[in-house]
Amino acid sequence: MNILRCSIPIQWWIKLILSSVLMILSLTSCAFADQMMKNLFPVQSQEYLLWDDFSNSDSGWKTWEKGGSSISYHNNGLRILVNSPHFDYWSVAGQRFGDVRIEVDATKLGGPDDNDFGILCRYQGENNYYGLIVSSDGYYGIIKMKHGRLALIGQEQLQFSQDIRRGQQTNHLRADCKGNELVLYVNGKKLMAAQDDDFQAGDVGLLAGSYQTPGVDIIFDNFLVRKP
Repeated sequence: MNILRCSIPIQWWIKLILSSVLMILSLTSCAFADQMMKNLFPVQSQEYLLWDDFSNSDSGWKTWEKGGSSISYHNNGLRILVNSPHFDYWSVAGQRFGDVRIEVDATKLGGPDDNDFGILCRYQGENNYYGLIVSSDGYYGIIKMKHGRLALIGQEQLQFSQDIRRGQQTNHLRADCKGNELVLYVNGKKLMAAQDDDFQAGDVGLLAGSYQTPGVDIIFDNFLVRKP
């Protein structure tokens, strides 16, 4: 009985094995990267409206410097330095949204703990916007600027929370602006909600401010806007 035998060079087998290994590694790497993204941002990609890690200084945020105060891209973050007492400075992304969920990491680089910093939504100009803010000494609130007049909404004064990390620790802030409801979260904990009907859409941004003592220095990173 004749048996048909095929003689295949050993080099061919080596190439086949290497190709298979590379394919498995490639698929594994893709799956790992995809899982990492899902862990970091557990929603569908089409729900993201804006994301910025501030590594690109041309990403569109307003920057300036005057009298020792400044807003700048700094060490892969957006830094707001307030070197005057009783001033708030902010920067906006140059976008326009209605209902949004906004998240960001905020860290105090220096200056007093008696400060304020946070997220702006429905910004229609320097005289009309909402701000969801915290301070480095543990206080929080929701503010509204309307026709140049600033007021707290939902409470008569800033309230204290142990969930806010004090000093130079990083806080993860979240602001939900949906319909007439504004909700502030810090480090995964819901701190408060307020209702207001004045502004339905506008830009998004970041804010930092001082009280009696100047030198407030806050850096923001990982700015994310998505559908609520």
